[in-house]
Amino acid sequence: MKTFQDLQEGVYDPNILKAFFLAGGPGSGKSYVVSRGVGGLGMKIVNSDDIFEKYIDDAGMTWKMQSKLGKEQEADRDKLRDRAKEVASKQQANYVEGRLGLIIDGTGKDYDSITRKAQKLRLLGYDIHMIFVNTSLDIALKRNAERKRTLRPDIATKSWKSVQGNMGKFSQFFRQGFILVDNNVPGEDIMAPVIKQIRNMANAKVKNTIGKQWITHQLELKKRWFADSHKYSFYTKILILCNVGSATITRRGLTNPLFSYTL
Repeated sequence: MKTFQDLQEGVYDPNILKAFFLAGGPGSGKSYVVSRGVGGLGMKIVNSDDIFEKYIDDAGMTWKMQSKLGKEQEADRDKLRDRAKEVASKQQANYVEGRLGLIIDGTGKDYDSITRKAQKLRLLGYDIHMIFVNTSLDIALKRNAERKRTLRPDIATKSWKSVQGNMGKFSQFFRQGFILVDNNVPGEDIMAPVIKQIRNMANAKVKNTIGKQWITHQLELKKRWFADSHKYSFYTKILILCNVGSATITRRGLTNPLFSYTL
């Protein structure tokens, strides 16, 4: 069910049709980059890890994955991880329905999966970008050891190598939409130039031709509604102004308005 906030979001929202993919190995500092770089932009963050961590805490399970208890809980933990991925996928589908701006978190170790998702969003009208957070292996392992949820050093090393091996390919795929963040020096403020770069991309006019057509169509539908607004009930007008889609009103209002919403 859509929330009131969902109903308010639409073609006039800032940063619509912009998608930023995050890449970086364990301990790279992606969360820090997101909090500093996109805070206040109103973009929707899609991150199954956050949901997974909440499930682990709610279930009272251990974060010491390699302990005896952690190994005993592995099967249950995998089920929670799969459920978290399903929830994140549904969240993204809801956001994409309104073409809202997206921050899609991930490690970047699966090049084909990420570029496939990016291409689907591009075909829906999105301008696609990537923020790649780069660290040395030593720094990544050190930060991984300090995290709440740590990986075994050998697994963290394997993941880091996979991500690093894809950096050049991601740069070629995203081209002008690729942002490289060097996060190696502790205490260094790396974000000043990065914030400007991210916000310039997020606030820029949509370049994707399909996206431009979607915006034009949405604005035309609104224009047609204002021309025929006398036909609609007060309740229906509220839904229309909130840009809620094109289904059928089932409580109050007309049965076939230009904009409507199924309750």
